[in-house]
Amino acid sequence: MNYRFAMTLLIVFAFQTIATMADAVKDGRTAAQDHCSRCHVIGDYNPNGGISSTPSFQLLVNALKDYQERFDTFYARPPHPAVIIIQGIKKRDDLPYNAAPVKLTLKDVENIAAFAKTLKKK
Repeated sequence: MNYRFAMTLLIVFAFQTIATMADAVKDGRTAAQDHCSRCHVIGDYNPNGGISSTPSFQLLVNALKDYQERFDTFYARPPHPAVIIIQGIKKRDDLPYNAAPVKLTLKDVENIAAFAKTLKKK
């Protein structure tokens, strides 16, 4: 009896985890398309977009071993601090805006990182 209950809980938890991950990837794709695509090529969304000197998401995840850490902390890496505002984190005030600011939450950052991971070649 306890075995069946435990297995049922495990299956329910697994499905919830998969659904949550799928939502994070979907939300990350949307956030990346809405905000990151003005500088970066984002998957097949804008293959001819971005700024030529800016790496594509695919290049970042496939060429850099530390890509996950870079996506988790991109808002603190130049040139992002001059443009990105993360809700709940004080913006550096010594950097003037060089473009219209992008306002994100830390959840957006997590979702963008989850989406970027899907671009990793198997």
